[in-house]
Amino acid sequence: MQARTRELGSALIVYAILLLWLAVTLFPFVWLCLLALKTPLQAFAMPPLWIFRPTGFNYVDLLQNTDFLRFFGNSIVVAVGTVGLSLLMGAPAAYAFARARFRFGRAAFLWILIIRMAPGMCYVIPFFVIYHRLGLLDTRTALVVLYTVFNLALVIWSMHTFFSEIPLTLEEAARVDGASILQVFTRIVLPLSGPGLAATAILCFLFSWNEFLFALIITRNFSRTAPLAIVNFMAYEGAEWGRIAAGSILVIIPVVLFSFLVRRYLVRGLIVGALKG
Repeated sequence: MQARTRELGSALIVYAILLLWLAVTLFPFVWLCLLALKTPLQAFAMPPLWIFRPTGFNYVDLLQNTDFLRFFGNSIVVAVGTVGLSLLMGAPAAYAFARARFRFGRAAFLWILIIRMAPGMCYVIPFFVIYHRLGLLDTRTALVVLYTVFNLALVIWSMHTFFSEIPLTLEEAARVDGASILQVFTRIVLPLSGPGLAATAILCFLFSWNEFLFALIITRNFSRTAPLAIVNFMAYEGAEWGRIAAGSILVIIPVVLFSFLVRRYLVRGLIVGALKG
């Protein structure tokens, strides 16, 4: 009886700590959701209003009186294009590093990390000069290419782990049956690496969707992304907190939906990748 009481007390302490951690973690998000449903007077009321009549004014104002939808569409095009191009180029490269044996292969594999080692600010001026001379400033193509460059290192290093763990005998058996290297890669290796592809895709999507620095420097008005559009609601005269909150909620939705769609593979990929890494 005493042992059971001790176990119950320990469980209650653990649950209390988890609830406290959850409350602290989710409080900013809850506050953001409430702010998006308040009028300006309700938003700045003191003490804060926790019970009020919600309004959709901020969302209507954001979508009808601003160019947020256009910038939101830019973010979707850039993020989807980046994920597709990064996986298209990075997955075969990772497979080559995992299976091929060539001189300086290990060194080349390590050198790929250099792109991710230096702060992004170090690359701003070179990319700006290159895009200026090529006439690619303020284009979505420029952002897709730039984000792909940074995501390639992530894709290669992430997928290399999964490809290395696939039994080589499966590929050898397929080659004996007459399959080409491309067929082995597309019909055997990629399907078996589904969890890794999902985990890598969501990480690439998050980087492209939330990136701010390069979008701020490279874009002007035509290819501006959603994070920049939200920041523009902060001016010297004051911040439009209703629009900022509503825009932030809309920006979060695609990430949540994408994660929900690939959640099965995402969890498996992160766990397996961590264990294998």
